[in-house]
Amino acid sequence: MFACTRRAGKGGLSNSSIGIQSQGGMSNGFSVIICRSCFNPPCAAVCPTTALTEKPDRGVIFNSSRCIGCGNCEKACVVKAVFWNDTENKPAICVHCGFCVKFCPHDVLQMTKD
Repeated sequence: MFACTRRAGKGGLSNSSIGIQSQGGMSNGFSVIICRSCFNPPCAAVCPTTALTEKPDRGVIFNSSRCIGCGNCEKACVVKAVFWNDTENKPAICVHCGFCVKFCPHDVLQMTKD
């Protein structure tokens, strides 16, 4: 999560586009919450300003300058992968750049094409 934020040249977790949750400690593992690049993404469908538009090959593109901070996208995401940046009052959504992969100390993350 820190690596994701550092990719944007910032510190902390306020702009992270990936979430890691413990399932009850190291022995029980972790779950990764990340944009799953939906077909017909519900987050884009509810955006009143077209700040989120569907990519031709699945997923979304975010245009920050069009975003009014309504939060509809966060509420519409069925996998809860639209994170909210309170500082900017805008969503943070994974762009699938793979930057986080090289910083994962347990090799949980990887970039694949399906």
